[in-house]
Amino acid sequence: MTKRNTVQMNKMTSVLWIDSTASLNPRDITAFKEQAIAMVPACLSNVSEHDFMAADVVVVNIVGKSAALKEVLAKLAASNLTVPVIARVPRENFDLVIKTMRQGALTAVPDHKLAPMEWRQIFDAADIKSNSSNSAYVFADPVSRNLLALAERVAKVDVTVLLAGPTGSGKEVLARILHDASPRHEGPFIAFNCAAMPENLVEDMLFGHDKGSFTGATKVQPGLFEQAQGGTIFLDEIGEMSFHLQAKFLRILQERKFMRLGGQKVIDLDIRVIAATNRNLKEAIVERTFREDLYFRLSAFKLTIPPLRERTGDIIPLVKQFISQQSGQNLSMMLTANAETSLEAYPWPGNVRELQNVIIRAMVLAQQGPIDTEHLIFDDIPTMDSVDQGFSRYLMSQNSVTAQPFYSDRGPETANTNGAVDQLSDAVKSSEYKTISEALQASRSRDQAAEKLGISPRTLRHKLQRLREQGMPVTRAYAR
Repeated sequence: MTKRNTVQMNKMTSVLWIDSTASLNPRDITAFKEQAIAMVPACLSNVSEHDFMAADVVVVNIVGKSAALKEVLAKLAASNLTVPVIARVPRENFDLVIKTMRQGALTAVPDHKLAPMEWRQIFDAADIKSNSSNSAYVFADPVSRNLLALAERVAKVDVTVLLAGPTGSGKEVLARILHDASPRHEGPFIAFNCAAMPENLVEDMLFGHDKGSFTGATKVQPGLFEQAQGGTIFLDEIGEMSFHLQAKFLRILQERKFMRLGGQKVIDLDIRVIAATNRNLKEAIVERTFREDLYFRLSAFKLTIPPLRERTGDIIPLVKQFISQQSGQNLSMMLTANAETSLEAYPWPGNVRELQNVIIRAMVLAQQGPIDTEHLIFDDIPTMDSVDQGFSRYLMSQNSVTAQPFYSDRGPETANTNGAVDQLSDAVKSSEYKTISEALQASRSRDQAAEKLGISPRTLRHKLQRLREQGMPVTRAYAR
């Protein structure tokens, strides 16, 4: 390995580029300098701790050689440095992506050629200043790894996919993986929440409109279906789509053709549809709020994402990811053993979103020191999830941990015996069931009952679903 200049220019990112195949040519290095990137090329066999010291970012360009990748990552770990590591791996090898993440890589990028401007964007993202939880994927638990392996196989077949799972469990993350691993990866990925807008706006957003189709339509506006041509459209909360729109959407799935609002021209569609829901759509079919024929069209292949409490092996890796995103190079932010136990025992009714909130609060309270149980403020969401078996397990685990009590929005609580927890659970369920039943009986519709209860119709529907799952005699399908 030849000598190289390790002096950084002002405001330049010094990048150690470890390549197992070919060195960067002078033209590439010049192009990188124009993007304020100081390249430090190195050969795979000769990389040393000194090279790591000279870098702000390490790019490992192994092109699929997992053994060589392990060797470099092991050297980096042994050097006790905290520089971000970006590994280039083949797009089709998801197993290698997982390995690189678990061995210390910040992120993985596909091994196709990228322009210097694109690398500039990747390096900026590697600064770990973003609050986004989508910069890297965590699949550490065996349940998650099995799901990822299945998703990899599904991604290669151009079928419609239905993602089911509780709120905050990572359905959009899995949808993006399905897109990235598919033959459509170079096409657009368009995400839309079906519950985010009124019905008339949802229709316009999805289908678009022609000029003059309504007052104010001064130009042609392509809809999201059209914008997703050649790629993937992800429809989140598909169970919230109105019955009227469901019929139109079913026709699109069947014929792969549509017309803009006010238009006369039939447009052929070349898209992949991925839908997601946190509802039990089979119950919605019984209640006549979701079309049975649409359900079978959407669920050509169904992937179910388990709640976070059922994949506890993901919890600590996710926590470390959130800490890295928030603290950057701060090494003092770490978890105590008691904090890890408490995090793994809690049932996480809010799933990954709730976990991220808890960790952000803990980092504020820990003030750059280790995060202990006293820094964990759990949301204690007042839903039926809070009194299921997982919550009982969490309360019992708190008795067995001889650590300082955790903070809570409702103040410290302690369960004295298993019987007391069961009695509390039964009392809460019975009280909620009685209140909801009385409101429904005194109302003409479910929406009116929700208004009397001071909750949204959607929340009421989820509560009714939970009560049915727990054996309560909720049999009547209340009209909207």
